[in-house]
Order: sequence, then C-alpha cells, then structure tokens
Amino acid sequence: MDISIRTTYNRFESGQWKQIEAEAPVETDVALTVNGEVWTTFMCTPILVEEMMIGFLFNEGIIQGMEDVADVRICEHGDNVDVWTTQSVVQPSKWRRTSGCVGGVTAVEAEASITPLPADGWRVSSAQITRLVELLFESQELYRETGGIHTSVLSDGDQVILSAEDIGRHNTLDKIAGVWLANRLDLKRKILITTGRISSEMLQKAVRMGAGILISRTAPSSLAIRLAEQYGITLIGYARRHRFNLYTHPERISN
Repeated sequence: MDISIRTTYNRFESGQWKQIEAEAPVETDVALTVNGEVWTTFMCTPILVEEMMIGFLFNEGIIQGMEDVADVRICEHGDNVDVWTTQSVVQPSKWRRTSGCVGGVTAVEAEASITPLPADGWRVSSAQITRLVELLFESQELYRETGGIHTSVLSDGDQVILSAEDIGRHNTLDKIAGVWLANRLDLKRKILITTGRISSEMLQKAVRMGAGILISRTAPSSLAIRLAEQYGITLIGYARRHRFNLYTHPERISN
C-alpha cells in the first residue's frame, strides 16, 4: 500500500496564485483483531502496521513480549491485522480516546500496570541531547517528502537504533515498540526522541518500554510532567539543535 500520493494544490504568495504538485501522506484505517475478535481501529500511515499492533499490545500491557505472540498477519487489503496469542487474553473493558488530532486509544486499566523505573546512575551530556535532536531531524525521511508526519527514534545515547514515522504521534511509539520486540533487541539504556507532544499516554508508552529519557521537540502536558516525576523518567521538551527544557529527574543529564 502506498504511504504517499501525488496531489495538486494552489498556493497564494506575493499577490499571485501558483499551482503546486506535491506528495501528501496517506491516512488509512486499520483494525486490530485479537484471537478472532475485533478490538479497535487505528488511523495510521500504512507502514510497519503489523509491528504497530504488536507494539500497541505490549504498551497496553496485554502481552509481555514476542513469546506471547503465536502469529501476526495483515489481510490482503491491508485494512486489518490479525494477532493470535499463545494464551487467552481479555480485551480491556474500557478504551479511552487519546489526545491529539490523530489520537489513538488506550485502556484505562493499563495505567495501573505501570511500574516506576529504578534509579540507574546513567548520565548523558547536554551535548549528547542536542546531537540526538539533530539525529531525529535527519531521520524524518517521509516528513521531508510529504510534511504532516511525526517521527520517533529509539537511541542508546550514541546513535539511532530504530526510527518510525506516522501521521499519529502515538503510533510512532507503538511502531518503535513493535520493531524492538520483533527484533529482540537487548538495550540496557534507552532514549526516545519524538516530534510529537508528550501527553500522559506518550509518557505511559515510554515507561512501558523502559526508556529512562524521553525527549520531544514540543511541550509536555502538565499530567505528563507529574507522571514523569512519579515514574522516574527524565523528561525534556522544546528540544532543538542548540537548546532544550529539562522538566524532571535532572540527575541523568550532565553539562
């Protein structure tokens, strides 16, 4: 399935109209079916969709790893992903629509299963943080082509390990989680960097993945700040190539 389509629009600039041809990101709906039962539907960019569903189930606490997945298949038309688990799982009784223009869903029960991260003594320099923001911008391949796309990357502090793009910021973290699980990557230290705003749901996903540092190019919400303090996450916002705001757990950042 295409992830962008050719489109034409009219631009008004300096008192004149000009016709422009460009690429627009594809937005499509994909249903998640677990053990033959439809659970929910995502609006997403049709790339790494199977990984996104696995990552979503992990981030919601439904599965603990790939050992809980018997099979995962995307249907012929690309509008449904079937996930079969090795043991029976129960669909959350209540879904909550997450915040944002292209929001997802999260289970209310998922919040209760989050365990705070332990103190790890890990420190990174401020120069490393600004360098990671630079690497995030360099990873925005689809964004440079179409605009209107969020990007998230997983780093070990030195380099980008995984990258994912989607119209939905929540989806990018689910895709990161899914690829990480599918490849059984063993990273003792994880940093997540994203173009998306950090809401409580985004913070929840970072904790679930064990990322001690979460960086965004925009602002965190008040609830995300409170939860980051509670769960042991170093939260950074408004990150640019030369500056950033540090909100919680400054002990992980050195000059």
